[in-house]
Amino acid sequence: MLSYDEREVALHKIFVAAEDAEQAEELNSGLTQMGFNCFVASNTVDVINQIMEQAFDLVLVDVSSSPSSAQSVSIWEQLREIERRLPVVALIPVTMLSSIESSINDFVIKPWNLSELAVRIRRILKQTGDTDSRELIRCGDLSIDLARCEVSINGRLLVLTFKEYELLKFLANNRGRVFTRENLLNEVWGYDYYGGDRTVDVHIRRLRSKIEDATHTFIETIRSIGYKFSEDT
Repeated sequence: MLSYDEREVALHKIFVAAEDAEQAEELNSGLTQMGFNCFVASNTVDVINQIMEQAFDLVLVDVSSSPSSAQSVSIWEQLREIERRLPVVALIPVTMLSSIESSINDFVIKPWNLSELAVRIRRILKQTGDTDSRELIRCGDLSIDLARCEVSINGRLLVLTFKEYELLKFLANNRGRVFTRENLLNEVWGYDYYGGDRTVDVHIRRLRSKIEDATHTFIETIRSIGYKFSEDT
């Protein structure tokens, strides 16, 4: 059985990029065995677009050359943009200590130690989780940004009505708990709302059509009772 910390780690998605494909796969294999959920870059030329296609929590980059090197100029330019959106951990040779970008959240000197790297990643994920936990709800590939009132799946923004957003936010905040239709009417629409139970069913159906597909099931119907947000997301 996974510990609490291991479950928390598995919920986070890490984007792994390295100039050497073999190195990227080695990082992916080692971190996956330690319980991390990793995605390996298909190349380092178009890292930003790959990151934007899905909702990641941290970017791990193995860089072999300094920012001034023609070989690494692309990845370093992208890192400057990435760090505005996500925490970045860089693996660097000792010769690059003097040129490391100050904006990088953390770095590990190569040859890297997997255990040390895992500790660094966990620490940053915890720090960013503590900062964002009140403003961001993550349920698998689904993210609810409370500060911006935005919902996205794999980084793709969804268009929801106000009540669809409020209903989703309430259910996701109470994952695993079953609510009757009357409960949901009271909590989302308010005690002075006189609409019938069908209002809830209609909004659930519309919400499902926007957030669910063949690979995503978030809202479960509890027969003869009501609905709940899945605990398995």
